[in-house]
Amino acid sequence: MVVAAEIWPGVEQAARAAYDVLMNNLCGPYEGLPRTAGWGYPEPYTRDLPLSSLAALATRDEDLMRSLRSVLQTLARHQSPLGLMPSLVHDPFDLGASDTTPLFLVALGFYRKVAGEPDFLQDAARSALVWMDYRSSESRVIVDQQPTTDWRDELWVPGYGLYVNTLVYTYLRLFGQQEKAAVLYERMHRFAVTETGSLASGLGGLLLPDKPYFALWAFKQYSSDRFDLMGNSLAILSGLASQNPASEMILWIETECGRLRDEGDLVGELPPCLFPFQRHGDWDYRPRIERLNPPGCYANGGVWPFICGFYIAALIAAGRLDLAE
Repeated sequence: MVVAAEIWPGVEQAARAAYDVLMNNLCGPYEGLPRTAGWGYPEPYTRDLPLSSLAALATRDEDLMRSLRSVLQTLARHQSPLGLMPSLVHDPFDLGASDTTPLFLVALGFYRKVAGEPDFLQDAARSALVWMDYRSSESRVIVDQQPTTDWRDELWVPGYGLYVNTLVYTYLRLFGQQEKAAVLYERMHRFAVTETGSLASGLGGLLLPDKPYFALWAFKQYSSDRFDLMGNSLAILSGLASQNPASEMILWIETECGRLRDEGDLVGELPPCLFPFQRHGDWDYRPRIERLNPPGCYANGGVWPFICGFYIAALIAAGRLDLAE
């Protein structure tokens, strides 16, 4: 495993710790598949394993690559007849997530490139791509979803979610579907309909007229301008947010995080996954939030290491090595 220790002191130590966690979790109690966490969640979650596959793809470690191959092959065996990937790698009946199939396609696309196997799991890929085509209720590439079906299983993200559609844009480019990717790019760069309805005309997208980032979600006459750190980080990494918009977005993030710290809503230097937090009295508030997602916790503004990792990668992609370090 090689990392750029000469650039950032401490990177080698952090990379070694991450590698040790992955190796500890490599063989879990379910069909020998990796466990999601070392001391909890022994199940092989489809959402988590493709995300962590980036470690195997970046390091090309033989054990991690072999494990990733097994995960992808098991998912292909347990794929639904219509092409949907289950939420648990080993359980073909645990269905209903909006991000498992696009995450499978992203991981498979990168694995094919790294392993030099352009036709690996071709039938499963074809079925997954068709499934995702039908996830667009308008038949215009952009994908819509039901609430609580992506990684935020306790937070409502209905309609055209930013996070899932950045994954769609990524796999379309990986699989050479450039025309569809261009259609999605154009649609996502249309203005979302806000409360005032200003600047939005025709088919709405995910751009916000008065914010330097993409909406958390949008659908017809509704949208949310809460900031989704994961979705916007992926927008930078995928190329949906080019250099100048990315720089403006990062400046806004750091400024807002400073304000949250000043107000006592944020401790430490890492950004929360969602802000502003949902609070009692907000238009999108639901009573269940207080029990499982109080402001600043879990999906309602918690600080997630894996999301901060994507933000750090986005900072590097945007040339902000100072902040990334």
